[in-house]
Amino acid sequence: MDKNILIVGVGGQGTLLASVLLGNLALAKGYDVKLSEVHGMSQRGGDVVTHVKISDHSVKSPLIEKGEADIIIGFEKLEAYRWLPQLKKGGAMFVNAQEILPMPVVMGQAEYPENIDQTIAETAGSVKEFDAMAIASSCGSTKAVNVVLLGAASKALPFEEDEWMKVIEENVKPKFVELNKKAFTMGQGA
Repeated sequence: MDKNILIVGVGGQGTLLASVLLGNLALAKGYDVKLSEVHGMSQRGGDVVTHVKISDHSVKSPLIEKGEADIIIGFEKLEAYRWLPQLKKGGAMFVNAQEILPMPVVMGQAEYPENIDQTIAETAGSVKEFDAMAIASSCGSTKAVNVVLLGAASKALPFEEDEWMKVIEENVKPKFVELNKKAFTMGQGA
């Protein structure tokens, strides 16, 4: 198996935990895994991108080049849109319907792009866009949006539900484990 997965969002959305969960699960299954995180003013709501490469062979480079991502998990629409060039032809996208306005838009120096949904739909092989924030909120915390999205994306990955649950137990603070398990399950059903 060779899977290239981009996890994209803005600071504070939990993209890094999502990449840790995915990476640790793949390692536990015996795959070679490389993670590379890129932060752009992430503590101030800037973009955060994690490249996750999983292979049953040796992974040489941690970065996913243009047109090589099998899956993009977008924690908000604009970031998913911005990273579309990385998606390979026929690739899958799992996108939170949330829109977080970047500072230039907030300040009136730029406009939010139009037709994001249409462009994503025309570019990706398959798209699952849904309100992951509402699902996370119904589970008890909007901070679980990351695990909701992993639940949705898990259908495109070769790991069993019990393996996901185990990696959540091993990597999430004990008081949040049950909430995150519920978020994952709800994401699977989205």
